[in-house]
Amino acid sequence: MATQHIETLIIGAGQAGLATGYELQRRGRELLIVDGVERVGDSWRRHWDSLRLFTPGKYNSLPGHPFPGGSWQFSGKDEIAAYLETYAVVHDLPVRLRTRVDRLERQTEGGFTAHLGAETITCENVVVATGGNGCVPRVPEFAGHLDPNVEQLHSSQYRRPDQLPAGPTLVVGAANSGCEIAHELAADRPVTLSGRDPGHEPFRPGSRADRAFVPAFVFLARHVLTRRTPLGRRMMRRFRTHGIPVGRVRAKDLADRGVTRSEARVVGVRDGRPMLADGTVVDVAVVVWCTGSAPDLGWIDLPVVGDDGWPREYRGVAEDVSGLYFCGLLFQYAVASSVLPGVGRDAAYVARHITEHTAARAAITA
Repeated sequence: MATQHIETLIIGAGQAGLATGYELQRRGRELLIVDGVERVGDSWRRHWDSLRLFTPGKYNSLPGHPFPGGSWQFSGKDEIAAYLETYAVVHDLPVRLRTRVDRLERQTEGGFTAHLGAETITCENVVVATGGNGCVPRVPEFAGHLDPNVEQLHSSQYRRPDQLPAGPTLVVGAANSGCEIAHELAADRPVTLSGRDPGHEPFRPGSRADRAFVPAFVFLARHVLTRRTPLGRRMMRRFRTHGIPVGRVRAKDLADRGVTRSEARVVGVRDGRPMLADGTVVDVAVVVWCTGSAPDLGWIDLPVVGDDGWPREYRGVAEDVSGLYFCGLLFQYAVASSVLPGVGRDAAYVARHITEHTAARAAITA
């Protein structure tokens, strides 16, 4: 069994992992970033083709490298992936791809062991930066009782309309992914969108009003709506359970495309077809589950998961396991934590804590 030792192991080579690596590297710390993907940026490349950011380019830079393109350009997924790939190269970050961590455990003498198939990596610190790539799709159990002729897929598997068979389609979940996918699919098929309305941002991204509003919103998202404020804590609970307000596609857009909108939830199956809470049975050929994802932390063989399924941490520092960190979590510190405009600050905080923690530990053992 091959074994490698590193001071800090970062699991995940998305924006959170790369930014944390940059911050540790510029502090002179030893690190290794691992990820199971083929290329840096693949977590973005796997999104649906038409996906675009809600924030303009001027707010999307990671520390140490500007985001390309115009200040008010709303980039697509492949442009973001290319930026992350370039970021890793520009800063010569030690990234090892096609490397999946199967299990993480504590060593009896301190530190951690990460198991990667027949190989292990030992380390003093671990940063779990798997983000959306470290989540499992939420699909209700009754989905398995739908007629086998009804095509089903989760939004994480959706790429483009021609991927799906023709026919009436039900999109379940009316947050951002549900609204955007329903709007796109309705161009050439009848679509029903079901789910609670999570509200929407006050202005459409890129509009004149949005350009005036975005600087204030970014300030609020970074400095006011945080875990330190009562309003921020309420929003954290809401966003982690119900998703964030819709940004780009509005009710009028859906109506103009002919989308049938129902706020009744899908609660079961009748005669092989999905049934809504109001008793309506929707006769469809396709169901797209835009029902979100849940953190997948079962591979971490440590007491870190709370009753809500999220890790017990504050600002990315694990509460119960010294030397374990997280980065890229939704509402890790603020609304902006899991997206490009906010992840850099969280990465810097985690890197500072690791540096101070490592120095204190070295002083004790000296």
